[in-house]
Amino acid sequence: MKEALDEAIQQVLRVALKEVDQHSARLILEVKDKLKAEIASLAMKTIHRFTVSDKYMSEEALSRREYPINYKIRPLEAQVTELKKHFPELGGCMEKLGRTPLPDGAEAWFAIPRWQALAPNYNEAVAILLDVLATKRRFENRIVGKMGPAYLRQSERTRLAESILAQQQRGSDILVVAAQAGLLHRGCSARRARVVMATNEFGLGSFALGCMLLTHPERLSHGDTLMIDCSGDEYSIAGDGFFDRVPLYDFDICGIEFSIFYEDRARSLWGTPTGFMVQMAPVSGTSVGG
Repeated sequence: MKEALDEAIQQVLRVALKEVDQHSARLILEVKDKLKAEIASLAMKTIHRFTVSDKYMSEEALSRREYPINYKIRPLEAQVTELKKHFPELGGCMEKLGRTPLPDGAEAWFAIPRWQALAPNYNEAVAILLDVLATKRRFENRIVGKMGPAYLRQSERTRLAESILAQQQRGSDILVVAAQAGLLHRGCSARRARVVMATNEFGLGSFALGCMLLTHPERLSHGDTLMIDCSGDEYSIAGDGFFDRVPLYDFDICGIEFSIFYEDRARSLWGTPTGFMVQMAPVSGTSVGG
């Protein structure tokens, strides 16, 4: 980055020295402090503009979908109690984190178990979660039999984020996660949402979102709500190593449906829920944005 900025500065110098005559140069030097401040301000505005990727910009659809009117965030303690009803083997949770300020972009604190507390691998944990969800709601799994590691996996960014969260909340089976439930990236394709996420932001997957639906069933409770794609996961429809789909949860007259869709298709009906990292304590290793 330093090299790129140095090259940009040198290019400005070459153009300015070529196009500015002596008289104009003297006038500029009389206000050099103001000049430096304005150039620095313009440069930072330009730099910030380019921190948002322009990749897949065409994969955005206008969406006016909202959350259901009866959807309310439950206190973190109530979420933990609900999760332990379904998974009594779950251990502790740092519930006090739910009283700390939320990072920009997040809507609330959510209680989300570490999948490792329920199963030896992610795919089994998702299957267990979906089975429990099916006991609470009318539910249909459209990819039964195709949920093994060859088909379903977590994205690298989400795996890293969860690892850091587990280090920060060491010893907790239930993690406290700052998140938004889809409105922030509504209308975007899954891969467009991934490239515009903030440095400390990561996609939530099938397991995390299924847990959120257990603690907040109202989030998917009628057909004209904002549906959910799971950009924290990747899906290969043929199990051939080509992961170009994304799992999703939607709602119709038959209840909740778990299925898949193309990661490059934007639809006004869908939003991408995400989690956000917060600096709780020094953590070694690579940052999510790195």
